[in-house]
Amino acid sequence: MSTTVQRVVILGAESTGKSTLAKTLAAHYQTRWVPEYLRTFVDLHQRTPHAEEQFLIATMQRQHEVENEVFAHRFLFCDTSPLMTAIYSDYYFGGIDAPLGLLASQHDYAATIVTAPTTPWMPDGLQRESDDVRQQIHARLLRTLAEANIAYQLVDGNVEARVMQVIDYLENTHRQ
Repeated sequence: MSTTVQRVVILGAESTGKSTLAKTLAAHYQTRWVPEYLRTFVDLHQRTPHAEEQFLIATMQRQHEVENEVFAHRFLFCDTSPLMTAIYSDYYFGGIDAPLGLLASQHDYAATIVTAPTTPWMPDGLQRESDDVRQQIHARLLRTLAEANIAYQLVDGNVEARVMQVIDYLENTHRQ
């Protein structure tokens, strides 16, 4: 029996329940989850990041994955990835620098979950802008995944429904 940990990334626009889903799935599987580093950055600096800080944020996200993977069991649930950092960088700053683009292209997750932007939009201090932006980012995410040929499972509904959709997907497609 393999003991390899499979990294499962949860992607989605702002206020789509990624953190709640990652935390709930980790509890279900009795494993670890990696919170979104951007939240830590914003809390620490009390501001949103600048264009030149996007690569740092994506790098820290990946570093936290590596640090948590050694403590995970079967799955490691990752609340976002460098791909989302790149999508937001392009949206807010009009482009993606080469190092961030390279890091974002290394999408090496065992499974990709996308949270539908159908939950009620909730403001969250400096990190969230509007439901309109959320819908635009969701469309960009789906387009980016299609262009990169990255398979994903779209989840929708309340937290319990989304958890069950992910569990079903993982158990039927990622058995170990």
